[in-house]
Amino acid sequence: MKRAEMLDATESILEKAGFQVSKRCVSRPSCFDVTVRKGEQLAFLKAFTNVGNITTKDALELKTISNSFSAAPLFISSKMRGKPIEDDTVYERYDIYTVTLKTLEDIVLHSMLPLVEAGPGGYYVSLDGDAIRETRQKLGLSIGKLAEMMGISRRTLYGYEKGMTKASVSVAYNLEWVLGTPLVKPINIFKRDLSIGFLAVAKRIVTKSRFLQAVLKKFAQINFKVTPTIKAPFDFVAQFSEGQLMVLGGVISRKERNVEQRTEEIVSVSKVANAQPVLITDGKQISEKVPHIRLEDFVKIKHPWEFMEQF
Repeated sequence: MKRAEMLDATESILEKAGFQVSKRCVSRPSCFDVTVRKGEQLAFLKAFTNVGNITTKDALELKTISNSFSAAPLFISSKMRGKPIEDDTVYERYDIYTVTLKTLEDIVLHSMLPLVEAGPGGYYVSLDGDAIRETRQKLGLSIGKLAEMMGISRRTLYGYEKGMTKASVSVAYNLEWVLGTPLVKPINIFKRDLSIGFLAVAKRIVTKSRFLQAVLKKFAQINFKVTPTIKAPFDFVAQFSEGQLMVLGGVISRKERNVEQRTEEIVSVSKVANAQPVLITDGKQISEKVPHIRLEDFVKIKHPWEFMEQF
């Protein structure tokens, strides 16, 4: 299946499941294709024929953008490093969950969450450590005794109970059989990974545009957390007061030709992500339907509320 066909199918599945899907981000190279939401589930999604082709920089930027919205970054693919990806199994590429179309369909249309995650050397599952400990204690088994019955070390079993260690599929099956209770935790591909800070890649992204540099400097001066982007239809993400206001912004110069298409994408992504779109221009004429500020006026702003009054 070609990438375009995979993306068509992905959008169709999500829309059928009741997700709001943004316009595709095609106005310029982007680390994600669409933004999707259903209730509290928000994700920035990219489809690949072979997810092994994703670059480190693109993955890191996708994670940072997603994290700024407490969203999930997600890859849809059929291959990884040239090998087919199995259905009903979750893979990871740069710590971003990767699933097949079939797995995505089972999750969003049939509420069938995957249990198995592919990893180095095999397939693994996450165990409910509390359930293991409580069941073990009810049965009057010490950690040492249960470990002996399982043929594993006390340390390994302790790791399962503390949620520090994943188990092989065979070990998990045997442990459930011995304890007589389900122990495997389903995988939520829409989980919100907060392990990466909002400005995780800010220092890695260097813009040569003096226009954008001036915008970023001013946002920082009026107490916005702001980071530039390279692979997105917008040029920066700005946050004021712990998520009170999220801004997706584009800097638009007189030289830019595809302003209308890029603007539509910024507005569409903003709508799905519950963000405020804004364009900052060097004087170029922009549709009145989109909030926009001339750079010369923006740099005169001294307080956050002056910026917010523009909307």
